[in-house]
Amino acid sequence: MGNRILRIDNVRKTVNYFKKNGLAGTFYAAAERVQEEKRADYRYQLPDAQTLAGQRQETADFPYLFSIVTPAYETKETHLREMIASVQAQSYPRWELLIMDAGAGGEVERTVRQVIHETGDLRIRYNRLSGNRGIAENTNAGIALAGGDYIALLDHDDFITPDALYEMACCVHRGRQQGRPPVLLYSDEDKYDEGAQTFVFPNKKKKFNLDLILSNNYICHFMAVEAGVMKRLKLRGAYDGAQDYDLVLRVVDSLWPEGAVAPDQTRICHIPRVLYHWRSHRDSTALNTGSKTYAYEAGRRALADFCAGRGIRAEVEHSLHLGFYRIAYEPDLLGARRDAGMTGGRILDGKGRIFAGGYDEAGRCLFEGLPARFTGGSTHLAALRQDCAAVDIRCMRMREELQPLFSEITGLPYREKTRRVKAGHGMKAREIRIADVSGLTCDEAGYRKLGMALGEAVRREGYLVVWDPGMTIQL
Repeated sequence: MGNRILRIDNVRKTVNYFKKNGLAGTFYAAAERVQEEKRADYRYQLPDAQTLAGQRQETADFPYLFSIVTPAYETKETHLREMIASVQAQSYPRWELLIMDAGAGGEVERTVRQVIHETGDLRIRYNRLSGNRGIAENTNAGIALAGGDYIALLDHDDFITPDALYEMACCVHRGRQQGRPPVLLYSDEDKYDEGAQTFVFPNKKKKFNLDLILSNNYICHFMAVEAGVMKRLKLRGAYDGAQDYDLVLRVVDSLWPEGAVAPDQTRICHIPRVLYHWRSHRDSTALNTGSKTYAYEAGRRALADFCAGRGIRAEVEHSLHLGFYRIAYEPDLLGARRDAGMTGGRILDGKGRIFAGGYDEAGRCLFEGLPARFTGGSTHLAALRQDCAAVDIRCMRMREELQPLFSEITGLPYREKTRRVKAGHGMKAREIRIADVSGLTCDEAGYRKLGMALGEAVRREGYLVVWDPGMTIQL
């Protein structure tokens, strides 16, 4: 990871971060980055020939066809050949690759036709576009021609792992057997350091999390959408640069029928394996996040459009980190969204570290031990709202119709008090309302047990529990 290009880009990122966030913010971000890199010990392991052969045999009778759409524009021959080769290497053979060439020159066409001639692989389909109409419209031309059951998106200079379509086909098969065929599938990803010729920075993602996707497009690559939904929604040129994010948000909206408290998350499938290699070179957004700053504004507008379409009163703001957003709900999260049943924040110890707050299904504290000024590394997860199993009852609020659950579980009437919360993650110090639990006398295990029971009850009623790091108290 000590590649020279990456080091230069890290310096560039630090300078840009300092201009935006000042000395203190830059210091903590740099310190966390150093710790993250020290802990990094990642090696991508290519599936061996025997494993791939087994995958071919296992899926031999699967009928699902995947259409992979790749818009191309003056792509380097080496990058284009590597992208095509990665598709041809798939252990799952039912695919078509639609390359939509918007370039003015002939290099892309020559390369693609040479590959078809050399390999005889007619699953590769070359299409010359009449001009460059932008990433969304160039992709839409391929979507219109796609004949598959699912349509996947692959950038012209990236590549996928040989088991990528196998994993997606298996996910589709399981869903159909259960009567819940997936509409959206996505996987983990990493970056390919072109200079060092190695794989770095794995992005191990969460299963679908509504409030997390309303903070950042963590889904990204590798992504496939059921063909009927993709052809109906298409990509929107007004959101070029964040067209994938806009698409994901509209897919989520399509799974949220009128009258339902929340979207049908069972139709969104996360495959917890790295299936996509995002190439890092000087001009790519994988390496240089400042190379397409317009994309982050497009993402903000896509998120604002989603909120408006759902009737959610809110202002969408850029956070301190490019590509990450903060929604300012009006009057607040519980008042603006009927799917949110309870929200809670972080509780810090005397050293300013998280020791209580949001909990997962096993009762583990999210980001336990993390200093309050840290954001959770390059994904900034510790600074983002996200759905969780439960929150600590000492720093939480509930919507009115669920407040009887609080009394049933704690034995106390639900009352609120005003508390001044700390500033953090770009938030100003302010006063908030939280539940008054002063009548309880518990040890830490007792508070956590009550919080878990309350979270389970809220989720059983069909509502989300939202962890909000903007709510912070210190005990």
